[in-house]
Amino acid sequence: MKRKKESLLLGPLLKKLGSKIGAKVLIEPEWGVVGQITFKSGKRRYFRYNTLDLNPVGASDIAKDKDYANYFMRLMKYPVTPGRAFYSDSWCAAIGSRRDIDAAYRYARKIGFPVIIKPNSGTQGTDVCAVCNKEEFYCAMRRAFKKDRIALVQRKLSGKDYRVVVLDNEVISAYQRIPLNIVGDGRSTIRQLLTKKERRFIASSRDTRIKLEDPRILTKLKRQRLTLDSKLARGQQLFLLDNANLSTGGDALDVTDSIHPMFKKIAIDLTRDMGLRLCGVDLMIDGTISDKPRNYWILEINAAPGLDHYVKTGPSQQKIVENLYLKVLKHLEK
Repeated sequence: MKRKKESLLLGPLLKKLGSKIGAKVLIEPEWGVVGQITFKSGKRRYFRYNTLDLNPVGASDIAKDKDYANYFMRLMKYPVTPGRAFYSDSWCAAIGSRRDIDAAYRYARKIGFPVIIKPNSGTQGTDVCAVCNKEEFYCAMRRAFKKDRIALVQRKLSGKDYRVVVLDNEVISAYQRIPLNIVGDGRSTIRQLLTKKERRFIASSRDTRIKLEDPRILTKLKRQRLTLDSKLARGQQLFLLDNANLSTGGDALDVTDSIHPMFKKIAIDLTRDMGLRLCGVDLMIDGTISDKPRNYWILEINAAPGLDHYVKTGPSQQKIVENLYLKVLKHLEK
């Protein structure tokens, strides 16, 4: 079944950049999500959404599976987020496992609340949330199992969230990701502040939509005895999601020029060790990315790091993304 056509940065951008090196980019016209790149040499390469013919298929598939990726990263002594995978009832029955939702809850109690729950193969922060008690836990796990037969239960880490984008042996960009948040003005309700924030996204051509009825947002409000109709005091900042993905309304703070050389090496080494050429490395750092690494964790890796939200955060970011994909095109031709 075809997916509904959606706005896509990559196709038009590759078409624009391809002309600089004499490459022709053909985009399938009905849906606009797949394309063919023909280089001057006659060599052809393809892309679908943000996935290009650059990373090996096996390595890309493992990167999409958070549990498998964590296994290999842990084996290679990278500090991954402590956690375990658990399975839906139907999948437990199919594979003969007892690691069901009740086993997951016992594990969560063992490592201590709050814990993070995320679908194993999810992207863009979908259904990722922190839970603090039994009721929240079971609701979040059931939501995750609607998207994936495998869900991860992980320790909630404290620190700053960063994404580092690597192409071969070079860090192309790095930015801090700040979760969806609003700042009160003393007059507007939370609902109105979120609506205003979404309008700013639209005005900047950023394809981000805030779901006001997202159960994760409503849960965070409930914990603080707030509702969408509550008003915040002037200057009061409120965080509304636990994940910091730009696709769910997070903000980006560029740190490309200030990343510590050792963090650059970590990201480049990890990309190579996971068999990838292009990779988004997500880090949680106790401190900042400009400091020498001490306490940090690999949150996950992404073999097709979508930069469509990042590119809309400013002109310098747009230049970074264009330079990245121009290099990708040149590497694809080799």
